Amino acid sequence: MEQQSLLTDIEISLVHATTGQRFANHLVDLVVYDLVRLFIINPLVTSGNAIMYSAFSNPEAIMLINQLFFFVFYMSFIFLQEAILKGKSIGKFVTGTRAVNMDGSFISTKTALLRSLSRIVPFEPLSALGSPPRPWHDRWTNTYVIDEKKSVLNPEQRVQIS
Repeated sequence: MEQQSLLTDIEISLVHATTGQRFANHLVDLVVYDLVRLFIINPLVTSGNAIMYSAFSNPEAIMLINQLFFFVFYMSFIFLQEAILKGKSIGKFVTGTRAVNMDGSFISTKTALLRSLSRIVPFEPLSALGSPPRPWHDRWTNTYVIDEKKSVLNPEQRVQIS
């Protein structure tokens, strides 16, 4: 008699996160980023600025360097969370959501990086307006942010989510 997996009969169903969940994700992630920036990054930048002011006499150039540094840090902050936590960020933990591929599988490190880099595009946050919200960083990487409680994923992944 041929063995058949019980897992093959389960249908995957992805339920998009709501606009409210997506907005809450963004707010929580922003607050956590601001706390990390305030207590860890800002003291490092202040030390670096003292060195840069002694090397450069152009305050505008130093301000531009600082802005670029904070931008890269924010992108790295989001990338590392989604890469290490398989599509989750602290905000997504709070709201019970996760970024997944279109087939419901976990995103790869490369996809997390591409999602993060997509946020460079000006006005990208405005692309999240709509219902269901599908910002450019989702569309361009063929990903969704789903409500984990309402979605049915591959059982092997479901064990890892819990």
